[in-house]
Amino acid sequence: MFEGTYVALVTPFKNGRVDYDTLDTLVDFQIKAKIAGIVPCGTTGESPTLSHEEHDEVIARVIHRAKGKLHVMAGTGSNSTAEAIRLTRHAEDNGADSALLVAPYYNKPTQEGLYQHYKAVAESTRLPLVVYNIPGRCGVEISPETIARLAKIKNIVAVKHATGAMDGASALRALCDIEILSGDDSMTLPLMSIGGKGVISVIANIVPKDTKALTDAALAGDYTKAEKLHRKLFPLAKNLFIATNPIPVKAAMAMLGMCSDELRLPLWPMEDSLKQKVRAALVEYGLLKA
Repeated sequence: MFEGTYVALVTPFKNGRVDYDTLDTLVDFQIKAKIAGIVPCGTTGESPTLSHEEHDEVIARVIHRAKGKLHVMAGTGSNSTAEAIRLTRHAEDNGADSALLVAPYYNKPTQEGLYQHYKAVAESTRLPLVVYNIPGRCGVEISPETIARLAKIKNIVAVKHATGAMDGASALRALCDIEILSGDDSMTLPLMSIGGKGVISVIANIVPKDTKALTDAALAGDYTKAEKLHRKLFPLAKNLFIATNPIPVKAAMAMLGMCSDELRLPLWPMEDSLKQKVRAALVEYGLLKA
């Protein structure tokens, strides 16, 4: 069901408010690139610092702008199961195609708690659900065995794998047939080489066509072309994670005139030395002149 490139969309801000006009422009940019789908209000979209009203409006706005042109996978995760259910129902009511649910953060639930959390959300909606496994940001890793249990639930259909390691994905492939999407841009090709179907990408905010070309080539079995694109994308991907995501990608997008680099506290802009590294990576890629 899920394959190819999905962009983990940033949420642009202007003077402390969501910049909805720029949000529309960013969605149009992705439509033009013909990627598989768009993910509003994921953690790249700074969902933890959006108000409930902003979260609902961003998802509704993106669905309205992209509906019929791109698959919309709404970010509806929370560390509160009740809140995740409300967000998911809102996304469904507004016409989302699927939902991405980050693992409950800070609470550090047990594996059984994680299973029951996702099960409760799945039972509240008809949307296809994607489990988002990112222990570095959540403080808890969803084990392959727990994901395999979740895969038996009809509408839990995929996992965004962002653990920074391949062994968990390999173990998961041995346990069940759930679709796996990379959550680490630098590991998209390695993950696809063991059966992954694509990526939910940060760098696709600025280079969606090249990211799509990589996943398309890998899906077609053309790993010579895919590796060439991987080599091209890899330095940019690493430099867009030299500080907490989405700080570097927003800095890069500001340099490219795509949106402001405004963030919500407690996120804070990078120091100039790191900005220069991001700028150098954009120049090396050919996106900016030296």
